[in-house]
Amino acid sequence: MAKLKAGVLISGRGSNLLALLEACAAADFPAEIALVVSNRAEADGLAHAARFGVPTQIVPHGDFADRESFDRVVSAALEAAGVELVCLAGFMRIFSPWFPAHWANRIINIHPSLLPSFKGLHVHQQAIDAGVRVSGATVHLVTNDLDGGPIVAQAAVPVLPDDTARTLATRILQAEHALYPLALRWFAERRVRLQSTPGKPDRVVIDGIAPDGAVLWQA
Repeated sequence: MAKLKAGVLISGRGSNLLALLEACAAADFPAEIALVVSNRAEADGLAHAARFGVPTQIVPHGDFADRESFDRVVSAALEAAGVELVCLAGFMRIFSPWFPAHWANRIINIHPSLLPSFKGLHVHQQAIDAGVRVSGATVHLVTNDLDGGPIVAQAAVPVLPDDTARTLATRILQAEHALYPLALRWFAERRVRLQSTPGKPDRVVIDGIAPDGAVLWQA
């Protein structure tokens, strides 16, 4: 079976991009990264892509009058590269409704909390302020509902009594680097499907994986 072609959107340092690149470098990994797109020319993650020989494209969002115009150019670049699945990795742009509709069930994001708790920004401080004992990371399908799409997999990380937003972020980032390649593997192995039940939210099912297999526990 041909490897799944993924496209990665970044805006900054690209640490999750690097985790995906390293995973895809293994000969037996069932996906490859066909294109990395950044909305910022100075994004450090572009250097990671270059080091692995992955094509990159810069699409400055400031060049466009509205979000949908920008989204359509990004989408055209991904499609020209043959991308089948879009992975957001620190992409700091909110899409117009057009983009997640166009890429429905073919676009995923990794968010540094256990969704549906702590959506949006400053999530580590949100977790500390709420006094939770466990936080983590979530890979989810991207929809028009910000950080609200069906959950694919999660990694749970303890929140320690002396944690700051910075220390918690560092611990969760390590979990993200394990979780995101695992989720990409499942998509590439065609295990991921959406289960729809009338009157209930859509739910992701991962064929061949026990329900607890979609949760990583990190010390």
